[in-house]
Amino acid sequence: MRTSGSTNIRSNVAFLAAGSAIATILLLAALHALSPEFDPSWRVVSEYANGSYGWILSLMFCAWALSNWALAFELWPEVKTRAGRIGLCLLLMSGIGEAMASVFDINNHPLHEIAGAIGVLAMPIAATLISGSLSRAQHSAKAKRSLLWTSHLISISLTLFIVSMIILVVTFHHAGGHMGPHLKQLPPGVIAINGWANRLYLVACCVWVITVAGRRESSLRPLPCPDASLFQRS
Repeated sequence: MRTSGSTNIRSNVAFLAAGSAIATILLLAALHALSPEFDPSWRVVSEYANGSYGWILSLMFCAWALSNWALAFELWPEVKTRAGRIGLCLLLMSGIGEAMASVFDINNHPLHEIAGAIGVLAMPIAATLISGSLSRAQHSAKAKRSLLWTSHLISISLTLFIVSMIILVVTFHHAGGHMGPHLKQLPPGVIAINGWANRLYLVACCVWVITVAGRRESSLRPLPCPDASLFQRS
């Protein structure tokens, strides 16, 4: 049947979105293990392009973009509110930014900065608008909480990244350091957690995609059949 076929397609696309998000996290973990020379406390994810495994970074950004595009495609027939549709458009834009980052690495100025601005700034707004729209249709309080807290985690992690970058710059200059492309080690006294915050943001985005895609599978799960003996007369 047409309805059944459409349901199967959307289910497969939701699976693709979740699978791509999981692949993104695994590729990030691989970069962390394969390129230990990049201190994760202050080196951002995009700097892995300067190591020996820049191609894995490109794959990671491609997987991230695919997860966003697949989720937007899966949600399009379901999200009807104006705010939700705006969120879906922003989710597509975020995927464009991530796809651009897979081609234009950190050494490609200013295209990498444009990619980052599109991908990073669009995502928190998209997640907030989409989760708000979806939560209204959820009957389960647990499902609503999952949608909302994972979207809030994206905003929180981005805020933490911005604040940590400010702290890094301020303490770096206070320590008398001079930033440059060939900086290998931070001087004593510098507070550096921006790298971890950057990674937390990426993981938070993927967790939200997995949560939103997974909510469809749980809603499609059949309810248990009642025991026929309950309807029999004693």
